[in-house]
Amino acid sequence: MTRRAILSWAMGLVLSIGLGAGAWRYYRSHRPPLVTYQTAPVARRRVVGRVTATGTLLATVTVQVGTQVSGNVQRLLVDYNSPVKKGQLIAKINPLLFEAAVEQASANYASAKAALQSARAQADLAVKQLARLQALEKENLAAKQDVDSAQSNADVTTAQVQVAVAALAQAQAQLHQAETNLSFTNIVSPIDGTVISRSVDVGQTVAASLQAPTVFTIAEDLRKMQVNTNVSEGDIGRVEEGMAATFTVDAFPGQRFRGRVSQIRNSATTVQNVVTYDAVIDVDNADLRLRPGMTANVTIVYADRHDALAVPNAALRFRPPPESNVRAPPPAEGRGRSGDSRGGVEGGGHWANARPSDDGQHPRNGEWPHGHDGNQQPADAKTVWKLVGNEPVAVGATVGLSDGAFTEVTGGELSEGDRVVIDADVSGKAPAATSLAGPRRPF
Repeated sequence: MTRRAILSWAMGLVLSIGLGAGAWRYYRSHRPPLVTYQTAPVARRRVVGRVTATGTLLATVTVQVGTQVSGNVQRLLVDYNSPVKKGQLIAKINPLLFEAAVEQASANYASAKAALQSARAQADLAVKQLARLQALEKENLAAKQDVDSAQSNADVTTAQVQVAVAALAQAQAQLHQAETNLSFTNIVSPIDGTVISRSVDVGQTVAASLQAPTVFTIAEDLRKMQVNTNVSEGDIGRVEEGMAATFTVDAFPGQRFRGRVSQIRNSATTVQNVVTYDAVIDVDNADLRLRPGMTANVTIVYADRHDALAVPNAALRFRPPPESNVRAPPPAEGRGRSGDSRGGVEGGGHWANARPSDDGQHPRNGEWPHGHDGNQQPADAKTVWKLVGNEPVAVGATVGLSDGAFTEVTGGELSEGDRVVIDADVSGKAPAATSLAGPRRPF
């Protein structure tokens, strides 16, 4: 073999190897990736609708006991956790200044009383003098001027009696006020209950010039308590009076306490643009383990389905990855029939071949028929991907109650035992990047 032939053979061999390597790399780069699907069965199970909220435990009736007069705290007769009865003396303000005020008011009252007696005596004398002069005038023994002067004097003394009566009433009122202020130095309990807070100590001066300072906080009956919960505006429509509720507190982990919704207050609370409403839950605390101020994590059950056909919520969120070459259906809102201008898909894919079921009320292959509710599909219509063979098929389903993990299926093409796709694993790609269409939300 000549040198020229050997060189040609070698070049042809190198060219063949290069073409083969290039073809292998091209095939490898354009080969569709392997997609495996994770599924879950459509099964019957219990689905419970719950509203969760946080709240604070409070006594049913809580009274802040204050003082209506200023002064120095002379005695405290009860302390924290002390049981008290209605009308019981629980604290004493130093009464010396108020006793002196009562004595002064009593002296003023006595003086006004004596002044009234003096005015009445002078009025009686003036009336008698007027009567004598009038008798003498009839006999022409008294001048007309003297009679007029006596008449004026009688009128003046009568008016002075009225002034003395008013002064006596004023002195009596001042005495009553002084006695009332003296009585306010005795701080008594307005209800039967338990002292849960004390705000002053013996010797402390309290000032009641603008508002009554709080001395004690008394809870009426700690065996009957309530939880004031903050329910979001999105959930408050599901809560009704009389619904059963359970809650937990950090003091007793793993233990659930029961209550019942007694009131839903219309007053809204807005914190950082978050609107909540107060749902009051009555709680029986016969064993006195619950204490005022504890934070409660409340769950209110608003619906319970014991034998509901349900799918995992992950199946409602699943969307096929682009690598699967499966045509995804149009968005659920405003979707039209296949091939029309309102969102249908023309040609290819299971969604394009979807058609209504025979009853006209349920979807077939994921497409909802027109002709009901203004040519719009139901608001609770969802798209679910059912695995048929090794290929996912989009089907439509109406959904109802959700517990956050599973959702009740109320209509559509899903049947018990069907396998619905909840995730897809693309070779060389993380599963989380292919299955999640958005953040997890309750339906």
